[in-house]
Amino acid sequence: MEFSNKELMQKDINYIWHPCTQMKDHEQIPIIPIKNAKGVYLYDFDGNKYIDAISSWWVNIFGHSNEYINNKIKDQLDLLEHVILAGFTHKPAIDLAEKLVKITPDGLNKVFYADNGSSAVEIALKMSYHYHLNVNDKRTLFLSLSNSYHGETIGALSVGDVELYKKTYKPLLLKCIQTPVPKDQTLQSANDALLSLENILKKDGSSISAFIVEPLVQGAGGMHMYHEEYLRGARELTKKYGIHLIVDEIMTGFGRTGKMFACEYAKIEPDFMTLSKGLTGGYLPLSVVMTTDNVYNAFYCDYNEFKAFLHSHSYTGNTLACTAAIATLEIFEKENTIEKNVELSRHMKKNMARFDNLKNVKNCRILGMIAVIELTEIDVKKRVGLKIYEYALSRGVLVRPLGNTIYVMPPFIITKDEIDTIFDTIYNAIVEKL
Repeated sequence: MEFSNKELMQKDINYIWHPCTQMKDHEQIPIIPIKNAKGVYLYDFDGNKYIDAISSWWVNIFGHSNEYINNKIKDQLDLLEHVILAGFTHKPAIDLAEKLVKITPDGLNKVFYADNGSSAVEIALKMSYHYHLNVNDKRTLFLSLSNSYHGETIGALSVGDVELYKKTYKPLLLKCIQTPVPKDQTLQSANDALLSLENILKKDGSSISAFIVEPLVQGAGGMHMYHEEYLRGARELTKKYGIHLIVDEIMTGFGRTGKMFACEYAKIEPDFMTLSKGLTGGYLPLSVVMTTDNVYNAFYCDYNEFKAFLHSHSYTGNTLACTAAIATLEIFEKENTIEKNVELSRHMKKNMARFDNLKNVKNCRILGMIAVIELTEIDVKKRVGLKIYEYALSRGVLVRPLGNTIYVMPPFIITKDEIDTIFDTIYNAIVEKL
């Protein structure tokens, strides 16, 4: 039976409550049902196609319906789809863990599996707090950067600082404090922010369990970027005060910033690293918390219910998800993806030069495969981002601005011509709609 966009839109509205959405908007704005996808293109039920310029919320790094990943999952499906990871294991979980230990910063030798980014952040926070308890050092505070975002579960919201997500739930949240993020990508701003960080640690350092950061790029915080020196200084200071450093690479990991992991720019070794999104190439939910032998050993003893880390998810280390992640990492190895992305990033940067002359553009910036066009301050009630989204969609491009910030984070398989189409569309949207 063939369906049309219109039929499926109505069925959707009847039954589904969508994420990060005011559902009343869809009285005017259509929800697009996608029938199939290939490469960078999404196809709806009426035959329209759209370039996925945001990698479907930053996850789909090697394109939709990637044949290599497809075949690996199909092969695994006939062997084992899932098994409890408590008391049992399976080869994809082992192989993936081994690969991750090899490619992440030195010292991150232990892998704890979960199934989404927010859960990974919760796990890292709990592990850090529990570690300090196990070594007889009770620390009840967490520290994060201003303007940060780490997910939307209660613990993850607690360490975030984007009011849009956090304000409603403040009475429910964990005790957390913020330190100023560097105001821009200059070295001076990094050093200024490090002085503020040190002042906070002098005052509250003995109570802080961990400092969590989005390295170099704050995703939901308007794709704000800062200098790598801040990470180096933060690592030194957290070591000085016995505080764990958690690098949240859920958005920045797996080649998005121009290196496999953003913290590589600073050559630091964190105590925890959280990973998700691009990990499975956009195929299946999976997240990982990487940590050190030192943290692991604080829980390792003859059974003691208070020392054991009693955290679990039913789909922890799902076999199919681990298989997709292995295939994704194998593509990096086979195709020299990081090196190829340098040229794509260069081409994106060339496309951005024309935006500097537009009166409505405040700032353009780029890091790896993250290109950002920040518009001048416009009344949020005018919903400029929504206007850009609708215009681009009508021209066959999917972008999803963050308020007044338009970003491009395409799959790594995108061509230069497709990049040109994306930026032409955004340019015309700004000129015609603002």
